[in-house]
Amino acid sequence: MKFAIATQDGATIATHGGRTRCFLLFDAETGAEPAAAGRLDLAEDMVLHLHGDGKPHPIDAVQVVIAGTSGQGFVNHMRRRGIEPVVTAESDPVQAIRDYFAGTVKPALAPEHPHAHHEGGHHHH
Repeated sequence: MKFAIATQDGATIATHGGRTRCFLLFDAETGAEPAAAGRLDLAEDMVLHLHGDGKPHPIDAVQVVIAGTSGQGFVNHMRRRGIEPVVTAESDPVQAIRDYFAGTVKPALAPEHPHAHHEGGHHHH
C-alpha cells in the first residue's frame, strides 16, 4: 500500500492536511517496516484544500493519507477521491503507519470551530 504523510519540515506530521504542500511517501504492508518512497511536493495551486473534486491529482496514487488535526472538509475530500484519510495525534510518520496497521491510531483532537463549542466529553462517530 502507498501512504502519503502530510509534513512541513520533512520529518514530522503536519496538521491541516488540506493545506499541506509536501507529503512524505511510504510503501508499507502489514507486518513490514514502512519504507520511505520519496516525497510529493505540490505546487501552490495543487494543495488539496483548493483542488476541486473530479480533477486528477498526484495524491491519487496513494491509498492512505495521514495528517495531524485537519478539518472535516479534508476528510470528506479524501473519501471522495477514494483515499482513506487518517487523522492522528502522532507526530512520527513511521509510527503513525505502524499504528495504522496495528489498529492503534492515536486520534487527533478535533479542530476548534468558533461557532461550535462542545463542553467536555468526546463525541464518537
